[in-house]
Amino acid sequence: MKKRSLAWVLLFVLTTIWGSSFILIKRGLDIFSAGEVGALRMFSASIVLSPLALRHFKSFTKQQYFYLLLVGLVGSFVPAFLFAKAETEICSALAGVLNAVTPIFVGIIGSVFFRQKIHLSMAIGLFIGFAGTIILMTAGLEGNFLNLNYFTLYVILATICYGTSVNLIKFKLHGLNAIPLTSMALTLILPFATFYLFVQSDFISKAGSIPGAWLSILYVSILGIIGTALALILFNKLVQLVSPVFASSVTYLMPIVAVIWGILDGEILLMQHYIGMMIILLGVYITNR
Repeated sequence: MKKRSLAWVLLFVLTTIWGSSFILIKRGLDIFSAGEVGALRMFSASIVLSPLALRHFKSFTKQQYFYLLLVGLVGSFVPAFLFAKAETEICSALAGVLNAVTPIFVGIIGSVFFRQKIHLSMAIGLFIGFAGTIILMTAGLEGNFLNLNYFTLYVILATICYGTSVNLIKFKLHGLNAIPLTSMALTLILPFATFYLFVQSDFISKAGSIPGAWLSILYVSILGIIGTALALILFNKLVQLVSPVFASSVTYLMPIVAVIWGILDGEILLMQHYIGMMIILLGVYITNR
């Protein structure tokens, strides 16, 4: 398969997987706290990939280990907690739509810290995408911005983390194969997830005493294994094939899947939400011309 065709296939698969992740977070929050959902997501993803990481234990330099740890933390661990926290107060569809701001920070961080050139069309597209995000954040406020739901800022902070991670992969870990890169990055954060889940939280007691807990564990485990472990391997491969901004364009398309799941789950979106989403999609079209 040609490089460009493979990139589009990976983009479609990732859109489907990651677009479904927000409803899985919501189902996990039915029983567990935001921290427990984030930790379980990372634990399940890391434990699955750790055998692969051990096979490549001696394949990395000390400097690469440093950047792998950073990618694991800012690209997976911290956003897992931030998204779970955000969805305690905002619907899963809105979280999925707001996640589309990621390419904006990919471009900004790449330009500021990695000397990545931003051409005029890309800058215009990023600006339009950001405008769409503002519309989403202020939808339904009717001019009273004091009632802005500040839990949306958790999603924005998570997208900044994603933007940092994408650029680290592209410019600091470019020569690494996607599978050892992803497996080692997640394995390095396994101790953090394990400590929080089994020592710092009430996960064990809830799992053994609350009806429906094991179903929530199943949902979050699917999120970790498929939505994090497998998806990150595919995404890191995509980053190596194309530009960071194109790779992060998956977050422009994910809202479509996230909104469909939200509607099926009974969530209500306003007209402003749909307008904001269309503006964001226009932004990605201009960015990737």
